[in-house]
Amino acid sequence: MRLLGADFWKKRRKMKISGIIEVKTRKGRCKMKKSMIAVMALILCLAVNSFAAPQGGNKSGHNLIQIALLLDTSNSMDGLINQAKTQLWTIVNELALAKRYGESPRLQVALYEYGNNSLAASGGYVRRVVPLSTDLDRISEELFNLTTNGGSEYCGRVIEAAASGLEWHLGEDVMKIIIIAGNEPFTQGNVDYRRSCREAVARGIVINTIFCGNYQQGIQTNWKDGADLADGSYANIDQDRQIAHIDAPQDREIIALGQELNETYIEYGQAGKKNKERQERMDKLAAAEAPTVHVERSVAKSSLQYRNEYWDLVDAVKKDPRIMDKMEDQDLPPEMKGMDDRERREYVVGMGKKREELQERINRLNAERRRYLEEKMKDMSGENTLDRAIIEAVRRQAAEKDYRFE
Repeated sequence: MRLLGADFWKKRRKMKISGIIEVKTRKGRCKMKKSMIAVMALILCLAVNSFAAPQGGNKSGHNLIQIALLLDTSNSMDGLINQAKTQLWTIVNELALAKRYGESPRLQVALYEYGNNSLAASGGYVRRVVPLSTDLDRISEELFNLTTNGGSEYCGRVIEAAASGLEWHLGEDVMKIIIIAGNEPFTQGNVDYRRSCREAVARGIVINTIFCGNYQQGIQTNWKDGADLADGSYANIDQDRQIAHIDAPQDREIIALGQELNETYIEYGQAGKKNKERQERMDKLAAAEAPTVHVERSVAKSSLQYRNEYWDLVDAVKKDPRIMDKMEDQDLPPEMKGMDDRERREYVVGMGKKREELQERINRLNAERRRYLEEKMKDMSGENTLDRAIIEAVRRQAAEKDYRFE
């Protein structure tokens, strides 16, 4: 071992006392104060943490659930579409009970149809109807617009399209789910479902498969294998089964309050009037299906998952308090034209408070309604329907992401 001379140790003691250390660089050596080293270390630590730790108001940073619904719209699937359009709000209301670290998640839903002969053969009879969106009224409207025809049902192709064609969040803590429902073999088409499922898993997406028919037949036609490959759940449903409607004492009041809620929405901009009219149209379509559907929609409108900041000023101000600074008279509804800044803000705040009061009353009534329905359904067998299959699968998977249903 080489012995170090007295000059080295004298020099080292001097540097230690003065708070300077020698640092080796690519171009040689340089001297640097220890205090500067400490500051650089702190900056580096903060920089690393800013990349490693997700941003947001909870431990995970991203309270987000993304669901892509893939529906077979070939012949004989009218019952599946009917269940989807009438049970959407039941599914939304169940997800509204979810809390992660005490906070409710945001919900984005996408919609695909496949297996319909009216779709382009070059695209594998697959169509993206709605990308991932918080616009639940648009999802509802498009479900009502779906029709059946044909077809050739290529599960591998539609899974590939959804997994690669949507803006899935990159965060590992985000729930990313594909739900595919149909009744033909999972193996059809020139895209191997096994490859599509593995590619989805690589993106952190879980796939739940729902076979419309006999449980064993779904296993024999590889629907269960698809779910197993993608960390999901397999279920079967009777797509033609009629939903059991149970009247509850709270129903009429909830529907009336839901109609009052519409009066608190303040349309703005080019999209405002059109979307407010769609909101009212979706209410009428829900009411025409069954009273229970109308009730579930009214409850959904009182949840945090029902957000319309892109056309409603009350929601828009919650997202961006300064948005009204950019508003011109032509952007506002007739009742707000001619108001000065103070009057505008007071009007929006007043509508916001009224909405919160109505939502609170609806939620209180719905809690009573749920207890009533649970008691009535104790002696009824579980319904083998789309909403039950989706809710049961999502509940299990949400628990793995630290969600609790309250």
